[in-house]
Amino acid sequence: MSDLKNEEEMAASTIGVFDSGFGGLTVLRALVARLPKTQFAFLGDTARLPYGSKSRRTIARYAVQSAQFLVNEQGAELLVIACNTASALALDAIQEAVPVPVVGVIEPGAAAARAASHTGDVLVIATDATVRSHAYSAACRAQGLRTLEKACPLLVPLVEEGWTGPSAAGAAQAASGPQLAVTAEVIRIYLAELTAEAAATGLDPDTLVLGCTHYPLLRSLFERAVPAGMRVIDSAEATAEVVARSFSPQKVKKHSPAAQAHAAQIRCFATDSVDKFERLGSRFLNRSTGKVELVDLGG
Repeated sequence: MSDLKNEEEMAASTIGVFDSGFGGLTVLRALVARLPKTQFAFLGDTARLPYGSKSRRTIARYAVQSAQFLVNEQGAELLVIACNTASALALDAIQEAVPVPVVGVIEPGAAAARAASHTGDVLVIATDATVRSHAYSAACRAQGLRTLEKACPLLVPLVEEGWTGPSAAGAAQAASGPQLAVTAEVIRIYLAELTAEAAATGLDPDTLVLGCTHYPLLRSLFERAVPAGMRVIDSAEATAEVVARSFSPQKVKKHSPAAQAHAAQIRCFATDSVDKFERLGSRFLNRSTGKVELVDLGG
């Protein structure tokens, strides 16, 4: 990605961010925090989720259509695939279909785990579709890590119900005590099962990778639940860091007219359920999504 532009040039450019739903807004939130003068176009393919129940061929077709929309119609000069399933099963197809750099969320998460781990043993929690793809296992193995993955299917619905702890979205949006206790107990059970399995297989994990874009809203709960000394890696933050590091060190002066004129601008698109997107999206993005625009990508 050495051909990316410096920050001043990118202020007039657009980064496209794609997810099958709206969980990828946590990736967008992390990108905005690091690149506050850039324009962003986010697309949630909400009409066709969940991707995890589809075939690899269908996922690739859907993801390529979304990528082409962001590049051809929104002028994206860089694509971030803020969807673990699409990153696992369609990244190659997307890279072949569009003439811009493409970054997924899995390899950055694995690289961050490599940097954090001293034992070389890593735990990964994700959705069932991501775990079945073994994409994190492969990416971690390429980094010289041993990995144990676990699907945690109850966590996404808990996040979408708002049963989360204090996060970057603010404590005011956190769940009440009883709701929070339910989520914390679910996390405790999942981690107990995972650490017991790790011990049984001779692993000594010191790092936990959050392999779903919904999970950053639960990060504080995970950090309380993991064994002492275990690092928690947020793949959304890791992905945003990879993109931000790709820019030239030349910076726009914070208070220059050009910088002020190019404060982060976000346009959000969805293929269905725009009202739900607007309602839940602000929790993931930590700011209003604005008016979400409905788009039709075809079958």
